[in-house]
Amino acid sequence: MALHLETPLIESRPLSQASGRSVWLKMDALQPPGSFKIRGIGAACEHHAANGKRRFVSSSGGNAGIAVAYAGRRLSIPVSVFVPETTSDRAKSLIRQEGAEVFVHGASWQEANERALQALDAETAFIHPFDDPLLWTGHATMIDEVVRAEVQFDAVVLSVGGGGLLAGVSEGLDRNGLQHVSIIAAETAGAASLAAAVKAGTPVELPAVTSIATSLGARKVAERAFEITQSRPVDCVVVDDRAAIDACMRFLDDHRVLVEPACGAALAVAYAHAERLAPFERVLVIACGGATATLAQLEAWQAS
Repeated sequence: MALHLETPLIESRPLSQASGRSVWLKMDALQPPGSFKIRGIGAACEHHAANGKRRFVSSSGGNAGIAVAYAGRRLSIPVSVFVPETTSDRAKSLIRQEGAEVFVHGASWQEANERALQALDAETAFIHPFDDPLLWTGHATMIDEVVRAEVQFDAVVLSVGGGGLLAGVSEGLDRNGLQHVSIIAAETAGAASLAAAVKAGTPVELPAVTSIATSLGARKVAERAFEITQSRPVDCVVVDDRAAIDACMRFLDDHRVLVEPACGAALAVAYAHAERLAPFERVLVIACGGATATLAQLEAWQAS
């Protein structure tokens, strides 16, 4: 039995009215660990468990770490998660809540990741937060579910951090014969590594991540994510932090679900940048979720 749930697919009246077209939501915010990450990470963990691995190590200051911890608990396999110093106390407590060990190392994810790689041995599997074909194949199941529900769509809106969700959605579209469907890739200013790569014609490293949407905080997007922009229609949309936060608050009112600003970036395309959806009739928005934000934090950001 898969570690992820088949999540609800709902037509959003508020988002449809805001954008002037039919908007459907894939509600992966309702996964048990709080985000879409469990689809791919659960698949990777099951793969490694079946191949005899007896421990999982990951590097993530947020949702990927929570997903690995959840998968490890469900599979009765111990988990160690290496996080940077910038990781919030809430994120660390959510990882520990699932029974995993948390190790804090370095100022950025890159440093935590280097330390995690040093902790590997023959019996340990490394679970990358976004750059692994096992993850992409797992994330692709969300498109399989939409196709099974017989909902037609001509564009997918999703958030991009490291690019794992983009790679998974692209794979899901391909395996369902939907290569023509456009992808609108949303990022926040200060974490827009995909937009920077497209502009430069090659993946480039941002000098720093300055967005509050820390779940989008990969300074360099996965090579696979950049390749996808070269082989299928991908439109990069960069929104500011304020638009992402406002989208989270509106979404909470509209759908009674709290998501973090990383997810708010995709929602902001429909709420505040509807002109980017003008060529399309029926849009699928991936409500990817995120477990590390709280209402109090969103309200504080909105007030600042």
